[in-house]
Amino acid sequence: MNQKIAHIALVVKDYDEAIDFYVNKLNFDLIEDTVLGKDKRWVLVSPKGTDNCSLLLAKAANELQKSHIGNQAGGRVFLFLYTDNFERDYRNLIDKEITIVREPKDEVYGIVAVFKDLYGNQWDLIQPKK
Repeated sequence: MNQKIAHIALVVKDYDEAIDFYVNKLNFDLIEDTVLGKDKRWVLVSPKGTDNCSLLLAKAANELQKSHIGNQAGGRVFLFLYTDNFERDYRNLIDKEITIVREPKDEVYGIVAVFKDLYGNQWDLIQPKK
């Protein structure tokens, strides 16, 4: 058996502002942006160099979904962004004025900092130890 997680849905307020954040601030690639209907698009973004899992930016379609924008994990870190160059990517977060929740810390598994995306979801930026 061969399985993988292909996409993770991330509820967003607006497709274009979410694309702008992920592509122009986090330097992700826009993989696909296909119109599916009047108010629905299939929007995939992925960190550069990644070909196995991407974020599906899913515009909230009702009040329940809107209430979860920015809090999909109940206040916990929701997503984990691995990097091969922590200093470069951390500096990018600072330069792009992205909110840092926890300053860099050396942990047993690597260097990690916590930041928030444009809606408040918390992310770990991690450079794993070799």
